[in-house]
Amino acid sequence: MKNKVFVWIVVLLLLAVIGGLVYWNMTQRRELNEIVEQMAIEKEELQEEYEDLAIQFDGYQNLDIRNDSLQDLLSREQQRVQDLLEELRQTKATNARRIAELKKELATVRAVVKDYVRQIDSLNATNARLTEENRQVRQENQQVRTQNEQLSQANTELAETVSRASMLEVSACVLTTLNKADRKTKMTSHIRKLQFDYVIAKNITCKPGLKDVYVRVIDPRGYLIGEDENHTFAFESGEIPYTLVQQIEYAGETYNGTCYCALAEEEKIQKGFYTVDFFCNGDLIGSFPFQIKK
Repeated sequence: MKNKVFVWIVVLLLLAVIGGLVYWNMTQRRELNEIVEQMAIEKEELQEEYEDLAIQFDGYQNLDIRNDSLQDLLSREQQRVQDLLEELRQTKATNARRIAELKKELATVRAVVKDYVRQIDSLNATNARLTEENRQVRQENQQVRTQNEQLSQANTELAETVSRASMLEVSACVLTTLNKADRKTKMTSHIRKLQFDYVIAKNITCKPGLKDVYVRVIDPRGYLIGEDENHTFAFESGEIPYTLVQQIEYAGETYNGTCYCALAEEEKIQKGFYTVDFFCNGDLIGSFPFQIKK
């Protein structure tokens, strides 16, 4: 009789343990499903943000852009958004790391495009203001109209001079690809460092002293080389990542500088077009495309 009772106790304990394990497994599975669903929602929301930005680019086509460089830069960013959107669509919702990277890229694109659109709006606003001034001047006699037109032109040139007087400008940049021995090479499989020789134009109105020059190098896929979440600088109303930063002593004269972008051990150079952007004092002061062929 005692053995029978003992057996029943053992059976009940086993049933309790099995029941607990089943309940714990169901709970873990439910929590996992909830996490997967949340990740899927986040991916869907990010995809909607990319699609909204792509639609915004369609609207930018209606802008009166009279600057060929801005037009080209805007078109390149538009293609970059399309490429990133396509990659996002093919990325699994469970790939949280890549989705986070794509989210950061979205913020970067928005910041850069915002600056381009700001420049376009500024140019259009200036043109609109001049048109209105001319309309009012035409209502006056010929002598007054001529005087006002001359004054308006002088004011416009003065305003443009004041706005750009203290802004540095990278007038030229040359890319040299180096191997691990710091010797020149054009073979992508041997490239371990990028050397940029750049020229900052003379600007006697710029306050001399130490300047931080931030450099962003974008590869053919639209990714930032050497991106680090701890390496950011202020641009527009936010922070964007950079590839490298160099402090220079600027005295108002033409400045010849050289900076290097060393590749991470696992990082490989790909064939295609690269873009290097220079920033200083919160302004984009130069942008140059390069092609690596071999």
